[in-house]
Amino acid sequence: MVDESDGAVLHVPPPAESLPERLERLCAFANDAGDKPFVHPIVRAILLHFWLAYEHPYCDGNGRTARALFYWYMLKSGYWLMEFVSISTVLLEAPAQYRNAFLYAETDEGDATYFIVYHLKALRRGLEQLKEYLERKQREASEMIRLLKGKEGFNHRQLALLHHALRHAGALYTCRSHATSHRISLMTARHDLYDLARSGFLDQRKRGREYVFIPARDLQARIRAGSAGGDHDDAG
Repeated sequence: MVDESDGAVLHVPPPAESLPERLERLCAFANDAGDKPFVHPIVRAILLHFWLAYEHPYCDGNGRTARALFYWYMLKSGYWLMEFVSISTVLLEAPAQYRNAFLYAETDEGDATYFIVYHLKALRRGLEQLKEYLERKQREASEMIRLLKGKEGFNHRQLALLHHALRHAGALYTCRSHATSHRISLMTARHDLYDLARSGFLDQRKRGREYVFIPARDLQARIRAGSAGGDHDDAG
């Protein structure tokens, strides 16, 4: 590990000759080989992060690999919420603290408590950021629902599609899929979709011999604005 500001060497990995043996022990620890003494899964995941970064087996990418190992063990242990927590973002917000957590542990006879405490704080911050993100999205969704309820000129099928499109930005709609969902004729479904496309809420594209419709990239902004006209052909 090198300080990029002045080039000072901060960490020298253990001898490469014994790396295969040390990695074998790391893999055994990662795969819970032997269950004594008990180590809480979150602490074990953090220790795996620290361990791989300390071994520094690669010329580049050690930090990314160590964080990936942390995520892997957390998910393996049933902490599914970690799939949505950006711990890497939190760690890299304060790189000096991240680096010092390693150095304090190394200079204090390998006491990993420093790194565990720091990592737990970062994990808590990552969960707080996730909560803030979900709350913001809930407020946006509530606002969209309110705006759609007051939208005149659209029938209940079109409003239902817009609700779905707001939650699924990558959704794709066809006249047949819309007709099947609402048990209506293809002609009625075609009218619904082309009307939404003309209003700018859907983008109309040709796929083979049929037209498909996808949510506008700025759908939320268009709903807030009320309507945004688009250049769409009323093709059948």
